[in-house]
Amino acid sequence: MEEAASVDQDLLRLEDAIRKLKIEFDIFFNGAAKRPPLEARARTEAQMKRIADDRRLTYAQRYRLNAIVSRFTSYRELWRRTLKARGEELI
Repeated sequence: MEEAASVDQDLLRLEDAIRKLKIEFDIFFNGAAKRPPLEARARTEAQMKRIADDRRLTYAQRYRLNAIVSRFTSYRELWRRTLKARGEELI
């Protein structure tokens, strides 16, 4: 039971990290920041990979993780296209 609760907490933290990352990219695209938040994106991707590699995930948690990953992938593609349109290259 404790393991499931800790995985649920990890999933909540991941959702929060993605929400914050979206806000940081929005701030960058609106011109308030000089550089895109690539470090935060890398940390979020690493956190996502760590959770995905966890063998303790139940089917419900795996389903929730897949939904979170899908949302992140959509955002990542949007950010990539927007940067490309602005003439900037995403590392």
